[in-house]
Amino acid sequence: MRASMQIGDFELDVEAYQLRRSGQPVKIERIPMELLLLLARNRGKLVTREQVAAQIWGADHYIDSESAINTAVRKLRKVLEAGVDSPQLIETVPAKGYRLIEEEPAVSYGISEALVEPAKVEAEVAIAIVETPPSFDNTSSLWKRRNWKWLVSAGILILVAWGGVLILRERNRVHSVAAPPRVMLAVLPFVNLSGDPAQDYFVDGMTEEMITQLGGMSPRTLGVIARTSAMQFKHSGKSVSQIARELGVAYVIEGSVRRSGDRIRVTAQLIQANDQTHLWARDYDRKVSDVLEIQTAISSAVAREVRAALPAPGANATRDASGDLQMDAAAHDAYLRGLQGLNQRSRDSLASAISEFRLAVSIDPNSAMAWAALARTYSLAPVFTILSSAEALPRAREAATRALSLDDTSAVAHCTLGFVLAHYDFDWPNAEREYKRAIELNPSDANSHFFYSNSFLSPQGRHDEAIAEMQTAISLDPLSFPTQSYMGRTLLWAHRNEEAQAQFVKANAMNPNSAIGHERLAHLYAAWEKYGDAISEEENARILAGESPETAVAKAQQLRTALKQRGPRGYWEQELLFASSPENPPEFLTGAFGRAVLYAQLVREKEANAALEQAFAEHDLRLTEIGVEPLLQPIRGNDQFLRLERRVRLPARVEDK
Repeated sequence: MRASMQIGDFELDVEAYQLRRSGQPVKIERIPMELLLLLARNRGKLVTREQVAAQIWGADHYIDSESAINTAVRKLRKVLEAGVDSPQLIETVPAKGYRLIEEEPAVSYGISEALVEPAKVEAEVAIAIVETPPSFDNTSSLWKRRNWKWLVSAGILILVAWGGVLILRERNRVHSVAAPPRVMLAVLPFVNLSGDPAQDYFVDGMTEEMITQLGGMSPRTLGVIARTSAMQFKHSGKSVSQIARELGVAYVIEGSVRRSGDRIRVTAQLIQANDQTHLWARDYDRKVSDVLEIQTAISSAVAREVRAALPAPGANATRDASGDLQMDAAAHDAYLRGLQGLNQRSRDSLASAISEFRLAVSIDPNSAMAWAALARTYSLAPVFTILSSAEALPRAREAATRALSLDDTSAVAHCTLGFVLAHYDFDWPNAEREYKRAIELNPSDANSHFFYSNSFLSPQGRHDEAIAEMQTAISLDPLSFPTQSYMGRTLLWAHRNEEAQAQFVKANAMNPNSAIGHERLAHLYAAWEKYGDAISEEENARILAGESPETAVAKAQQLRTALKQRGPRGYWEQELLFASSPENPPEFLTGAFGRAVLYAQLVREKEANAALEQAFAEHDLRLTEIGVEPLLQPIRGNDQFLRLERRVRLPARVEDK
């Protein structure tokens, strides 16, 4: 192995036991450094996980190898692949090990640091020429030979140095055209000046439609905060500057709506948060039936103002708004009521939303917005047990397809169709196409990033990409408890347990009264074999779900007793007994998929496989998680399980990618 090796933008100095970037030492822990040296010694070759464990920790040293190796790889990648423009340098070979990507070895003439800075190259070459004169000899021919060799060497040195300069300049040129940083904007809840709280649904709906339109019309360098986070500042009394700091935005839109009879008056203004400058303001006094035109006018004006202040327009900077500008007024009213129910996210409110959206499309069957909203609500119906997946997803597909036939630029419809293709058809290539199209049409739609992550990337084992998409969703919807909580699941699937734990704790602090938050933390602890913590979190979840404290405490004590007497098997046997009762089981143990988890932990393969077959027949939404659910690990290698994975069209093994 060479004493010095170039790895991407880094130089690995083996003798000095040091990693450098641009000539400066890079901080790296011992274990990741040892892993890097091992991969470097075998550059381009597969290094198995067994080799990693033996070389770094020793064959006789006991460790939790899966967790330790994953942690070491993750920390090394964090160092080597920092920054969005960095190439992937470590390749994961599923179920096998890792490989350091092979590159052509850089030719070194002792000036590797000089290749980093063109000016330094020129200076060092000049110094080399001045400080290394030719060796004179009394014999003229000898002088000529030595001088000739010296000139050739100097020429080669200059060519090599400038070759490095040109390569570096080209690399920097490529990096310079990367996407500029995104500037964030928030649409604050419009104020209802009608004096009638019953009109809140109308005003709040306008706010949401404004967010959606801006997300689709604005340049890619602008991110628009999602409704969930923006609406938390309704009646907050906080100043624009304080809200901007909490949301991390540079621009804010605020306004008001006064509705009286068939007339509506809307005021809106765009404010630059850092100095409270009012960049644009406008009043509109129109018929209620013109509300969509008002929203589009506001969105277009704001997009123009903000775009002028941004580094560069995006590909969709001038895209028109939805084609529903002539939506029937009664249909639009039903649509806004449907949005209100959809956003309340309860079983009753979603059932009401379905009814309102169905009314909207019956009044105006040419409204793509209403069809797309109906599709999204149907796709969520199984989550809230309004309809089964087998009933709901075909209806979601039908509504999404109808929406796209009317308006192919509906990001909501493309996203929902991607969800159906993934969960119902297991048609992964077309699901990804739909998700990517949704994100292309509206990069600020947090839902599209959210579902692309957990309904496609995580099931495929593309964990780094899944986490990145969830981070984008969080940046767009930072105050959303569901998004923050689901990031914990994304990290759990990626075997990043410490980070998942911290994420769940963070999410639960946002909404401490959420049963689902504590259920998910219990899931993590159970998968992590921290059964005592799992029992405590399950106890909290049961109480929050409505179980009497006495019953929840008694069940927790039964679990602790079973764990003490029979170990983990006793714990899972007791959970299996609880699961037979319909009273508030944890989310991850519900339904056929949950029974499969319980039987898997008890290594009752026949029952586990039968439960998974039932989940397949029922189109259980969680069936796409079979490749990443850690609690299914005990049965993951059996033939029937592998056959089911192939029917779901997932990789036979999903490893940490």
